[in-house]
Amino acid sequence: AASISWFARDKHPKPAPVPICDPATIKADEICFEQVPENALWIDARTRNEWQKNGYPNSILWNLDPSEDANKMEADAFSKIAESKLVIVYCTSKACDTSRQIAKKIQKLELGIEVKVLHGGHPSIRLKN
Repeated sequence: AASISWFARDKHPKPAPVPICDPATIKADEICFEQVPENALWIDARTRNEWQKNGYPNSILWNLDPSEDANKMEADAFSKIAESKLVIVYCTSKACDTSRQIAKKIQKLELGIEVKVLHGGHPSIRLKN
C-alpha cells in the first residue's frame, strides 16, 4: 500500500512556476518585459561597456557615469525621446537605482511621454531572449 500511495503522490501535477514579473504587484513606475510594445524606446542606464556588449537591440545609452559627457548623452537621447510615446529605462539589476534616476530626468523634460522602469533590470531581458 505504501508503494501505491507513493506512486499516486508522484502523479500529481507540480505547481506552476512563480512568474518572473507580475504586473499586479510591481511598482507604479515599472513595467514587465512581456508588456513592452515593439515601438518603445529603450534606454540603457548601465555603463558604456555593458551597453556595447549586450544592450537591448536599438537601445540608446544614457547613464550617470562621471567619465561620460552627460550633456552630449542627454542631447543625443532627447531627440529620440521626443519622437517616442513610451520610454523604457533599464540598468544592471532590480536593485539598481540608476534607471529610476534617468526616468526622473526624462519626466522632468515634461514632454508628455510615458516613462517606465523595466522590472528586474537587464536580467529580465536576457531571460526572454
